[in-house]
Amino acid sequence: MALFKQHSMYESDHTKFIKELKARTPGMDERQQAGRALLWDKAPITLEEQRRIAESRIRQQAYPYQTKV
Repeated sequence: MALFKQHSMYESDHTKFIKELKARTPGMDERQQAGRALLWDKAPITLEEQRRIAESRIRQQAYPYQTKV
């Protein structure tokens, strides 16, 4: 435990850089959240849409390059 107390005030260069960047750029957190929402946060799919998507899937062959004769 003495090791943690000794280095509890240590801050890496990366952490300092991020803190300075956020201090210099107001609104950065909001833009990050908006970008995340644009790419990753999706609206929930209704049960009807789930059923339609499942029915429209075409099953692929186990080996797609084999021709059916």
